Amino acid sequence: MIADDFREIVLSLEGTVEGAHMNHPDFRANGRVFASLKPGETEGVVRLSPAEQAEVVRTQPKTFVPAAGAWGRQGWTIIQLAGARPAAVRGAVLLAWQGVLALPRKKSKGARTPAR
Repeated sequence: MIADDFREIVLSLEGTVEGAHMNHPDFRANGRVFASLKPGETEGVVRLSPAEQAEVVRTQPKTFVPAAGAWGRQGWTIIQLAGARPAAVRGAVLLAWQGVLALPRKKSKGARTPAR
């Protein structure tokens, strides 16, 4: 799998848009980032629950690795794209997408409630 394959999987999900953050692509739905490509685009990243992360890491430890530090403890999971099975990546991306759709829509920075 290469970055374009990852991008195709992610963008196939309804309401997903590609943007950029800190000089690398990210993917958002419901106003929230749920996936990204790391600089160099050899690794993808998805936002899973800690339980979902534990399961994908347990079943495919050569493909899925927790991100370092607090990000990893929160469920952010790195996907080693080279050698990754498309079905496994698609499953992890789908979980990440469903996770952000279950959250309230993130308010834009410019949309603040006026003070009274």
